This record gives sequence, structure tokens and C-alpha cells, in this order.
Amino acid sequence: MSRLLAALIFMLLSPIYLLIAACIYLEDGRPVHFRQKRVGIHYSFFTLYKFRSMKRNTPNVATHLLSNPEQYLLKSGKVLRKLSLDELPNMLNIIKGEMSFVGPRPALYNQDDLMKLRVEAGVHRLKPGITGWAQINGRDEISNEQKVKLESEYLKRKTLGFDLFIVMKTIGAVFSGKG
Repeated sequence: MSRLLAALIFMLLSPIYLLIAACIYLEDGRPVHFRQKRVGIHYSFFTLYKFRSMKRNTPNVATHLLSNPEQYLLKSGKVLRKLSLDELPNMLNIIKGEMSFVGPRPALYNQDDLMKLRVEAGVHRLKPGITGWAQINGRDEISNEQKVKLESEYLKRKTLGFDLFIVMKTIGAVFSGKG
């Protein structure tokens, strides 16, 4: 069901997708997508797709590890990140069956500390999502331990109704500027 819905959303938003791709291309050339190895369900690995919001010469490290990350951010990247439009290519990951709409955000391939906690809590059995219970309850402002505690709570409470609640809270956060 998620894959079909993602394909429909992808088709409906394809004009916006093409516009974003054109803006990135005109500002900084190719590629317009950012690809990164991430951890999927059962500690498998997959390639995550996002729109590129940073310049081509940006070091390949987490943004918070860059000194003065603003110097690497594209003008269009600021808008993409603020509105979470850089995540739109995640629909391809859902269509491929690697992600879901709701679940833990996929960890970077080298976030062993986070993955150790997820395995201990059984959260690694969840398909990663575009948004999740931890994202609407602190995102990057909370510790890995707090994230996994929230993800574990999500695992126990996982229902279609709870997923819809999380999606609605995410949409509200994005439009209010908090997401």
C-alpha cells in the first residue's frame, strides 16, 4: 500500500520535482540528487535519495560536523530544507520497498552507536521512514538514547491510526516552520 501511495504522490508532485531539479542544476550543476548509504530494516544497507541542498565540493560528513556549514548550503538548499522538500526523492526509496512513510529515520552507515541501541531495543526490525515518532518529538535535539526510547514506543504502538497521527503532526511542523 505504501509503495502504491508513494508512486501516486511521486506522479502528482512530478512538476514540483522537475522544478526543484532545475533550480539545483541552474545553481550548481549536476548531480541534482544526493545519494548516501543508510541502514535499512534488519540492519541491511540501501542508498537513500534526497535533493542536493549543499554545494558539490562539500565534504561528505554529517552537516553538524562541518565548520560553518552555511558556506556549503545552496541558496535553493535553504528553502528545500526549511520545507523538507529535499526529502521528496525518498518516495523512490518507498517505491523500491526500502523505506516507509513512518518509521525511524534511516541511520547513516557509520552510526554504529545508534544502531547498537536500535538492535538492543528491537527497533532495527522496523522499516525506516521519512518521518517518525522521534522526529516529531525532538528530531536532532534529543540524544540517541531518547530517540531509541521513542522509536521503541512507536514499535509497541504502531497502528495505521498512529502512523496517520505522526504524518499529520509532521505536516503541521513543516508548515509552521518547526520541521
